[in-house]
Amino acid sequence: MLKTEPSPRRILIVVENLPVPFDRRVWCEATSLRKAGYDVSVICPKGRGHDASYECLEGIHIYRHPMPVEARGIAAYLIEYPVALFWETLLAIKVAWKHGFDVIQGCNPPDLIFLLGLLFKLGGKRFVFDHHDVNPELYEAKFNRKDVFWQLLRLVEYLTFKTASISIATNESYREIALTRGGMSANRVFVVRSGPNLERVRSRPADPVWRNGRRYSVGYVGVIGQSEGLDLLLQSIGHIVHDLGRTDIQFNIAGTGPEWNAIVKLSEQMRLSDYVTFTGAIADDALFTMLSTADACVNPDRVTPMNDISTMNKIMEYMALGKPIVQFDVREGRRSALDASLYAAKNDANDFARKIITLIDDPARRQAMGAFGRNRIERALSWSHEEPKLLAAYEALFAREVARPSLAAPRASTAAERSAS
Repeated sequence: MLKTEPSPRRILIVVENLPVPFDRRVWCEATSLRKAGYDVSVICPKGRGHDASYECLEGIHIYRHPMPVEARGIAAYLIEYPVALFWETLLAIKVAWKHGFDVIQGCNPPDLIFLLGLLFKLGGKRFVFDHHDVNPELYEAKFNRKDVFWQLLRLVEYLTFKTASISIATNESYREIALTRGGMSANRVFVVRSGPNLERVRSRPADPVWRNGRRYSVGYVGVIGQSEGLDLLLQSIGHIVHDLGRTDIQFNIAGTGPEWNAIVKLSEQMRLSDYVTFTGAIADDALFTMLSTADACVNPDRVTPMNDISTMNKIMEYMALGKPIVQFDVREGRRSALDASLYAAKNDANDFARKIITLIDDPARRQAMGAFGRNRIERALSWSHEEPKLLAAYEALFAREVARPSLAAPRASTAAERSAS
């Protein structure tokens, strides 16, 4: 009798705040799981440059839904989250019917994705919480208050951890939250940092087009939202151009987000249009050519309780490209970059500008800082170091389910056969 091969394990990843593959962490996770033999589907929102309702990329099924509004006030939250949850539920049912899944991996924000986990746990599915953002701190950063809605976010965060079989933390600060606020045991929390995939993040030959006829260029890539500090960056650029009289630097801002139109308009109002190029959504070749051309890169995320404990993908990508960085002095940003970055005083746009000029005027320092960052990525922080941790987390998840005596006999037998094969 021929031995039949066990069916592959099937993962559904749900992410709400960014489209895939633009969300680099989710795309690294999805491709790593697919390479390891898992069947992978993704549900995410549509976004500029990622408007197809369905795509199959590298064997990964991507289903995208519309997002009517980015929450900016309480009323907007009450619209955005239910609408997103409606689409996620509808598409999860579609994925279950067309492809099937054994595990839902929910990537916040928001933490309401745990409701999908609860729903499908009734059918024997497992829920993994991939902890991208700390929502109570995000709310505090947006609205500068701790009110009843802040308390509600703490509650749903707690319920998310309680629903999860395991949680995946992006750094040690998030792991501590899982252990304390989430009440999870240490053996159910796995740290998987958002390291860059060096097969994708590669230097390109410099292209003087990105300098716009100027001697130097400075690069930024990332979401253009409320907490990313693009307004502070424009204030810094205004100080450099109008107050310090430095007209020899071109600034290139790649990415899109809910504040894109407002930031472009602010740049025009500040008479900076000739010194700042906004690319919008941009393909990898153009993006990494722009960053490779840059003499320095910036991360203007303002200092908030959320940003202080969050690891930003842009920092890792700058380091992977060997670029020196200027950022505000946030805890996890410093832990990641160490000597690859200069650190401006808290939300001080003028000091941020001075740090940029310090790098621009010191090529030897730029080279040393860039080399330090690249070496740190290669030795410790690239995705090649994080991928085994992700796969180990999933192996631990399936091992836990095999070992649980409370599972029905037929399902336990199937899992055991998979483990033994």
